Amino acid sequence: MLSKKEIVYRDILERWLEGHQTRFTQLELSKKFSISLSTVSNALSPLRAMGAIDVRARHFELVDAKKTMLYWATIRGLGKDTAYSTRYEAPPGEIERLMPAGVSFTAFSAYRFMYKDAPADYSEVYAYADTAALDEARRRFPPAAGPPNVFVLKADPFIRKGVVSAPQAFVDLWNLRTWYARDFADALERRMFG
Repeated sequence: MLSKKEIVYRDILERWLEGHQTRFTQLELSKKFSISLSTVSNALSPLRAMGAIDVRARHFELVDAKKTMLYWATIRGLGKDTAYSTRYEAPPGEIERLMPAGVSFTAFSAYRFMYKDAPADYSEVYAYADTAALDEARRRFPPAAGPPNVFVLKADPFIRKGVVSAPQAFVDLWNLRTWYARDFADALERRMFG
């Protein structure tokens, strides 16, 4: 599950990408996610130090969204969020169709669903799930030998249902080791930042 800091980063980047919002308050983020002001301040501290945000008296401004996203990508620990993985002998499209309702597709699948294309072939499916969807995924994709190609990650309560946001998909792709993850991450970065 994402840390509280990561939830703050995701929210800032989602609002910037969707509405070009650049002005935020720590109090607003604290109330929205029911986290302490000190946690929000702690999350913003490295962004301030690297010049990604500019802190003012009553608010802060996002001045470098790309730097913020790359910082989040470098601290993201995708492996710790894996709740279940297995091998399922089917192409990714079929695995995606078999995923239970309520999951949030990320990484390769998210890109394909968002943009209706894929910069490279892929063989793994990653999705965030709550407890009920995780149990159903275990039932639909039973344990099997071989390299895993189905990955179910622990969802936080604020994640989008269906398909994650572009910033979330990017940081997840950044943390994958397959050669084609780079192709997807580069394509997604171009779509977000031109």
